[in-house]
Amino acid sequence: MPAEIPRTTLQLRSLIKRSGELELSLAEEPVPEPKPDEVIVRVEAAPMNPSDLGLLFGAADMATAKASGTPARPVVTASVPEAAMKSMAARLDASMPVGNEGAGVVVAAGSSPAAQALLGKTVALIGGAMYTQYRCIPVAQCMLLPEGTTPAEGASSFVNPLTALGMVETMQRDGHKALVHTAAASNLGQMLNRICIQDGIGLVNIVRKKEQEEILRAIGARYVCNASAPTFMQDLTDALVATGATLAFDAIGGGKLAGQILSCMEAALNKSATEYSRYGSTTHKQVYIYGGLDRGPTEFVRNFGMAWGMGGWLLFPFLQKIGPEGAKKLKERVAAELKTTFASRYTKEVSMSEALRLEEIAVYAKHATGEKYLLNPSKG
Repeated sequence: MPAEIPRTTLQLRSLIKRSGELELSLAEEPVPEPKPDEVIVRVEAAPMNPSDLGLLFGAADMATAKASGTPARPVVTASVPEAAMKSMAARLDASMPVGNEGAGVVVAAGSSPAAQALLGKTVALIGGAMYTQYRCIPVAQCMLLPEGTTPAEGASSFVNPLTALGMVETMQRDGHKALVHTAAASNLGQMLNRICIQDGIGLVNIVRKKEQEEILRAIGARYVCNASAPTFMQDLTDALVATGATLAFDAIGGGKLAGQILSCMEAALNKSATEYSRYGSTTHKQVYIYGGLDRGPTEFVRNFGMAWGMGGWLLFPFLQKIGPEGAKKLKERVAAELKTTFASRYTKEVSMSEALRLEEIAVYAKHATGEKYLLNPSKG
């Protein structure tokens, strides 16, 4: 191991105790010697995606958060409601590292040619525990970034880009011709719009605010429906008639939206029906829930016939399903269009200690569109 690499790395960890308390802290962990096919990366950028925040906070009520510790080693605690403790059973009293993906510079490498080839290079990486100063990781979980790409530009090279491409790939494999996407003004939603515009795919965007409509229209989105508008159901039905979309990806999860989408799909299909069927349209309508911005129950009125489905969709099972060659093809497109189609934007860059300040948590814990944070574990 080169002398300039410390023996330990500071890592952000999340612990939910059996007593019903969440504890966030910074812990020192050893930096291992890399195996032949491993590299050590100095992590300089890691996005704070909703999936990361789900692990970071668990089911805790962050309105109860309290700060202690020191400025260099802050500790944040918060209460987990008793009703939510059952869902946290598998992680109780286990201190967990956080962060699905990130980017940085390879500062040490194992003996294999593949590992040595990355020495000194800027790479994106995936595999968990990215909220750390130094990460030892297999070469297979790294992606060499194009020359001139900064860690901040490459930090979101996996989760959002591959999710957006995975949605389009799922649409094509399942025989649909257009998509619906909720929380559509997010970084992921904007990527999906750029993909669909570029590839000539119909996309219906669902947002909640007027300013989110404007964000999407500014990048060329044609169909944008505001769920808070009194005309939402009619607007959505009209957009579904125009695009023929019968597949939706829902980031909200709870509430009535998934059911409303199926209802509007059925209404759109019935506009071209030539005869009545008490079983509804024969065209299959599908909603995949891939997020949980609303933690409440999913509610729906079954007024959309019998040809429908509602289920879960996650990136990593999808990548396993399409196999290494299919995943490789998607990753190659991400690398080629990293600064265009798959560019990400962040509200603020914070260090790990800054990320544990209550005033910062109050902002990024909201999962609000346009308020996504970038963590720089090497900052400060």
